[in-house]
Amino acid sequence: MRSLRGVLVSAPFIAVDWGTTNRRAYRIEDARVAATERDDMGILAVPAGGFAAEVAGLRARLGQLPVVMAGMVGSNRGWHDAGYVPCAATIEAVAAAMARLDDDVAIVPGVCVDAPTRADVMRGEEVQLLGAVAAGLAPADALLCQPGTHNKWAVMKDGAIADFTTAMTGEMFALLKARALIGAEMTGEVDADAAFREGVEACADADLLSALFEVRAASVLGRRPPGAAAACVSGLLIGSDCRARITRPGQVVHLLADGLLARLYTAAITIAGGQAVVVDSHASFVAGITRIRNLMS
Repeated sequence: MRSLRGVLVSAPFIAVDWGTTNRRAYRIEDARVAATERDDMGILAVPAGGFAAEVAGLRARLGQLPVVMAGMVGSNRGWHDAGYVPCAATIEAVAAAMARLDDDVAIVPGVCVDAPTRADVMRGEEVQLLGAVAAGLAPADALLCQPGTHNKWAVMKDGAIADFTTAMTGEMFALLKARALIGAEMTGEVDADAAFREGVEACADADLLSALFEVRAASVLGRRPPGAAAACVSGLLIGSDCRARITRPGQVVHLLADGLLARLYTAAITIAGGQAVVVDSHASFVAGITRIRNLMS
């Protein structure tokens, strides 16, 4: 094996990022993606007893290779409960705790915080977090943010996940839009525009719950342009999340995101006084899963 950006290159294999509602599979050769496919065959869409057949289908399309899976496929609702590695979790500890279903199929364990005063879990995100450091995309000591339905803020020390916090930012936005009274006003698109920035700035001076209702009140009274409520609510939620994590002016946050989420969190982190450095999340996953595969060998 030879070194490539801090990641040892191994024989070809298939990596699967298998979540609740989506699945992405990669054929990895020389620590690079040779082929990929993405679909909505998340764990909830797999019929009882159907995981082995799904993996056989992936192999038929991507090659008869070893398979390493991460994400909710390793949960108690997935194929096999792969357990958790406690913080501080190194990539070596994660690789050592792999759940091996047979000689050629394995699942990455999650990572947990199990302290007397609080608890937290992640499953799938650990591959990107550890991979970002392994590939030199983020320093060994850093604050990493991984936006999503359940946003992860991870403190990395000496390349390990020393601690992390989960915020239900994305899920709260979806619930407010679908179930709350304010949802009727949340009809517009969300982007890092003036309405979003207004929300980020507003959460610094008001409590979140009253600020959320104010968005509806302003819309009802005609004080907010039609379609701007969704962006403002997003700004309030993301802004509140970022302000809770950024503890000093100029604090650097390495952001594992792309597209819209990268734009939104970059804007919010900047307004909150931090500095966002965007990291390629897909490259981080490939680096992490390749390093884990090498350590298994």
